[in-house]
Amino acid sequence: MKNNKIIIYAFTIGISLIAGIIGMLFNSLSLKTWYLFLNKPFFNPPNWIFAPVWLILFILMGISLGLILDNKKIKIKEKADAVFIFTIQLVFNIAWSMFFFALRNPMLGFMDIILLWLAIIANMLYFQKLNKISAWLLFPYFLWVSFASILNYSIWMLNY
Repeated sequence: MKNNKIIIYAFTIGISLIAGIIGMLFNSLSLKTWYLFLNKPFFNPPNWIFAPVWLILFILMGISLGLILDNKKIKIKEKADAVFIFTIQLVFNIAWSMFFFALRNPMLGFMDIILLWLAIIANMLYFQKLNKISAWLLFPYFLWVSFASILNYSIWMLNY
């Protein structure tokens, strides 16, 4: 029984961290070149803060999904729907890094991050029906992406 829990959480946290690694690969192409020279707003955090914040957020996201998959009371169909909604927001998350950093396009990044923000809300609302703690674990992610949306928009406006 305990081994199943370990497998579930290792899988869900692992999937979340893999999404983060993929995004990081897109970021690394531009962080020390293009991004370094962009005009940024006064509230832009130092670059070193992003990696630990995202690491924590991806772990919380994985735990959130793990709570859904580990709950024996939740029906298979509801779990499948939860995985689908979770996957959609992960795809938007990865796509943001591709648009903003790899393509060096803050406008496309902003359009994507708005869709990501909406997907996180949908994810939280669906998870709320299944497990309140699971939904609340996504709240820091929602807050960070809300801030990142404002930051993305500001960078777009300051540079284009």
